[in-house]
Amino acid sequence: MNRDLILAEWRRACESLRAAETLVEEGWSADSISRAYYATLHAAKAALLVHDVAPESHAAVRRLFGLHLIQSGSIEKDWAANLAHTFDDRIAADYDVEISFSQEEAREECERAKGFQKRMRQFLIAQGFKASELRLRKRS
Repeated sequence: MNRDLILAEWRRACESLRAAETLVEEGWSADSISRAYYATLHAAKAALLVHDVAPESHAAVRRLFGLHLIQSGSIEKDWAANLAHTFDDRIAADYDVEISFSQEEAREECERAKGFQKRMRQFLIAQGFKASELRLRKRS
């Protein structure tokens, strides 16, 4: 297990969530939804790295999350659905210019990402990480 890489993915997840929350408050709903997805993606990658699984694509993250974390019983099945849902919303937000998202929808996506991160944080702590390691340090 590469702790440094896991923590790097975790930091990126936290930074992405912070960006998503900032974007939603500024009225950039589609961009917020996209960042919320990356907050979820990087948290999922951090959890997968505990098992030395390093997916190289978005689809691989979803597939391997189910294989290594859901099927093993380490993470509840609902979290795989959460990952899939946020991926679908991100695709629409990034590529479908005819779809608009409300600020409320973007806030809900941020809350989903926050819940996903909370569950992955619990998983990482159960795998021996300290809560202090999983805190996002403020930039200087």
